[in-house]
Formats: sequence, C-alpha cells, structure tokens
Amino acid sequence: MRVADSQLKAFILDGGLVKEKELAKAEEEAQKSGKPLRDVLLHAKLVEENDLRKLEAYILGIPFVDLEKEQIDSRILSIIPEPIARKNNIVAFKKQGQELQVAMLDPEDIQTIEFIRKKANLKILPRLTTPESMKAVLKQYQKSLETEFGEIIKKEVEGLALVSEKGEEEKEEDLKKMAEDLPVIRIVDTLIRHAILQSASDIHIEPAEKEVMVRYRLDGILHDAMTLPKQIAAGVVARIKVMSNLKLDEHRLPQDGRFKVETDEYRISFRVSILPVFDGEKIVIRLLPENAKGFTLEALGFNGQGLDRIHRSIRRPTGIILATGPTGSGKTTTLYTILDILNRPEVNISTVEDPIEYRMPRINQTQVRPEIGFTFANGLRSLLRQDPNIIMVGEIRDNETAALAINAALTGHLVLSTLHTNSAAGALPRLLDMKVEPFLLVSTINAIIAQRLVRTLCPEKDMRPFTDAEYKNLEPEVNFKKIEDVLVHERVVSSGQDIRKVPWGHPKPTAECVDGYHGRIGIHETLEMSSAIKEMVMRSATSDQIEEQAKKEGMITMLEDGFMKAAQGATSLEEVLRVTSE
Repeated sequence: MRVADSQLKAFILDGGLVKEKELAKAEEEAQKSGKPLRDVLLHAKLVEENDLRKLEAYILGIPFVDLEKEQIDSRILSIIPEPIARKNNIVAFKKQGQELQVAMLDPEDIQTIEFIRKKANLKILPRLTTPESMKAVLKQYQKSLETEFGEIIKKEVEGLALVSEKGEEEKEEDLKKMAEDLPVIRIVDTLIRHAILQSASDIHIEPAEKEVMVRYRLDGILHDAMTLPKQIAAGVVARIKVMSNLKLDEHRLPQDGRFKVETDEYRISFRVSILPVFDGEKIVIRLLPENAKGFTLEALGFNGQGLDRIHRSIRRPTGIILATGPTGSGKTTTLYTILDILNRPEVNISTVEDPIEYRMPRINQTQVRPEIGFTFANGLRSLLRQDPNIIMVGEIRDNETAALAINAALTGHLVLSTLHTNSAAGALPRLLDMKVEPFLLVSTINAIIAQRLVRTLCPEKDMRPFTDAEYKNLEPEVNFKKIEDVLVHERVVSSGQDIRKVPWGHPKPTAECVDGYHGRIGIHETLEMSSAIKEMVMRSATSDQIEEQAKKEGMITMLEDGFMKAAQGATSLEEVLRVTSE
C-alpha cells in the first residue's frame, strides 16, 4: 500500500495532526533520505501509528479496524493458514454469509486477496489495520492450537487411560485399540498439521510426571507448542509407533522409524526417534520436505572467497569435498546444492544416504538399512560397481567408510560426504583418528566446508553501530582489526571506514516477525588443501595449527563470515556469537 506523499501532506494539514513547520521539516528530510514521508513522521514520533493508519485508510477509501483487543473465533481465524497469514500480513476476523472480512497491512495486495478468495471460496472484504494489531491477532494462532486440542481432549480423555493391571499380550491389544482411536488420531494429526503450517523442522513430545510437553523447533530454536494431559501419553506414543511401523510393546529400548504424509500441497517424510526416559517415552520427529525447491550456493549464504573456493573444488573431476558441522547445521543441504550444480546428462551420480532428505531427478539415491546389514560402507562398496562419476555418502562414521571414500577418490571419482566436527581444520585430525593414512588424505581432499545456521533478520530491522558498552563487551573475544581487514577485502565496507561506525543488523520485533527473525542462512568457512597444509597433515599437526595456517592463506572463518552477514543486514551479531561460541 502506498499513499502519495502529497496526498498525505494535504490530509495531515487538514486534520491538524502535525504543525506546518514540523511537517515541512519532515518533508525536507524525506526528500534528502529518499524515504517515504510516513516513515520520517513515525521515526520522529510526530504522529502515532494508529492515527496515521486511520488517515491512510480514509484516503484509500478502505475501512480501518483495530483488532488488538479482539478475540477472534478460531474457526474463522483458521480459514487463512498461519504461514500465509504471517508471510502476507493478512488475517480473517469476521464472516457473514459468503463474505469474509480480512485485516491487512497492505489492502492493495491483490495477489494475496485473490489467492484467499479461491482457497476459501468466499468474497474477500479487505480492511486496513496496524502492525501492533496484526501482531496481537497472529498470537491467537497459538491459542487456536490450544483450543483445538482442548476440545478433543475435554470430550475424550476419560476413555484413553491405559489399564496397567493387564498382562503383556492384553496391553499390546489395548495399545493397538488406542492407536486406532479417533481422538488419538485427531491429536497426532493436529500436532503434525500445525508443525507443517509453522514450518517446524522438529516436533518434540516430552513426558513429565503429570503432563506431556509438546515443542516445535522453528528456525533452529525450540518453542513451547502445547501441554497435553498425562492420560493420553500412551495413546499418542502408540499412534506414532503404528504410523512408523515400530514395536508397540517395546518400552525399554530406543526405536527409530519413519513415515510419510502426502497431500496436494506438500509431501513430507517424518523421521521418528523414540527414547525411554524416566517418565515414559520421549519422541522426536524430524520433518523432511521431499518437494523442497532447489537452492543455490549464494542463497545458502556462500559468497566471496569461500564461494570461489567451492567452485574451484567442484570443477575437479576427482577428490573429496567434505561438509562438517553439528547435527542440523545444513550440511546435507549444502551437498545437495553442489550435486544440483554437478547434475548434467553426461555424468552418473549415485548417493547412499540415511535418510534420503530430498528427492532429486536423474540422481540414483539409495537408503541405508542398518537393521538388515546395509550400512554406508556396504552401500558405498556396491555403488563403486555402478559406474558412477560422482558419489555422495551421507556421512563418514567409521574407518571402513572413510577408507572406501578415500579409495573411490583415488580411483577417479568425485566424492561428497559429511563429517561431525566443529571446524573445517578439525576434520583432518578426525580422519587421522579413524586410522586413515596421512598420505592418502593429502592426495584426495579437495576442500572442507564447516558451517552453522543463523537466523535471518526480517526486512524491517535496526541497522546501527556498536554502542561503547557493546564494543567493550566484544573486544576481549573478537579481533576487530582482523574483522575490519576481512570486511574491507570482501568489499563489505570501504577502506579507512572506522569499524566502530559500521552499522550492524539488530532484530526489530514486528507484527510478522514476533522476535525480529524469520528463516535461516549459513555462515561458512572453506579450507582448501594447500602445500603447506598437506605438509602439516603429514606431520600430524593439531587442528589449531592447521587452522592458523589456513587463516594465513586467507581462509575466512565462520565468525568472520558471520560479521560480514551482520554488516550486510542478513543476521545479527547476537545470532553469530550464539552459534559460534564453544
């Protein structure tokens, strides 16, 4: 939505909202900065957001609504799914017959209005609201989840308690009945549906003494979603075990399984891990979208020198490229993106994975099955007989897999794999610990990528320099001279610019971004095997020594890459320090 500055000025003067002298000064500032007049007025606190929004609604001929203190019927709110509501700042708040009133920050967003009209099959009546009002309504989605569960549980919880006096066979029969019971099915389906709508990466179902806590991991951070009564814990666990084809009567040993959900809108695989704990069985469900759109290295956060190093490495026909980092740091996504670049008609690409996270056309993907003896090592051994040019091994976990990967690289293949280490330099001593001969390592490793994921700032954010207090707090742990050199070399800041005056990204909570963040991006370091580093590996140097040499040769560390992204406004320094602190 855009009201012309000239229109806004005329109506503000007519309404006496701002004195003429102050308005003229604000108009001059808007012309100098290139910002809209409304933004300058709000920043200078010359006018209240609500007053300005009402005025804009009047100019546009659109009704204004303030929903900040309104409680919306969950059935009406759910007409627009939460992800669409958050992304497009649109919520349904009133329905009369075939007309649906929706509150928006931009009532001229015709594309979104048309999408909702087709989806709901209703006539859409747009209304203008404020960011604060939108923020308050979006919070009600969480309450609607609680309401939905409350209605199911209130009616059905009495019949869900398991009779503990029965024998083992009768218990299993009871569990089967509970897993097929309609309320239990509705509870589990609702949990999964809300996780999908909120783009969660994991669902945690954690039993306590008197209740069951449900949490979703969103953008890498766990958030409380729901508290369930303890009585239904056994039924929920049984239902998930049935869906994952696991043993119903096994409560003492961990179990792993998977299942899939397919609709017209999405195809998602769910990886299930069940672990016995003191108060029952804890469940973690990882969501793996199968129809995720392809990425580019740039979209993942690679840029500058690190991006050049990766492109040099993947142009080589043989060797090993490793992605390292903790679980959930995006290693597999990075390798899939490299595979997508390499996926050409003239090459044969084969993978052995656990699990297959994304389906890729023209790539032969194999799922390992340890329960029947089909491990990474066995799978890799078989792949070498399939005439591949490029091989991806989901993870190097042991000496046998490492030896086979090295052998594949030596015999003319390009091998991609992951390794659990904290830094790029740490991968080399880790492989030596697996009894890989040093001369084989230096002959085959092309590049090692280490990475973490940081939350990205929303479009509306604060860009400001450090305060003196913040600078002093960071100074003991950050080499600002080195950071300044990197920022200048990568052309993020101009030469001679005082780093104390560089504006950095900071989160700004808004209606669409409650905590100021949405989505994630990678911070990376990419180590290439130079002659000096090869000599150090032959001498069994430590990871610290190797990293120091890599820095001398120009490697940008994850911390430095994070500072670059904070200076570009992609993330905040708080996020960078959170994920790089050890």
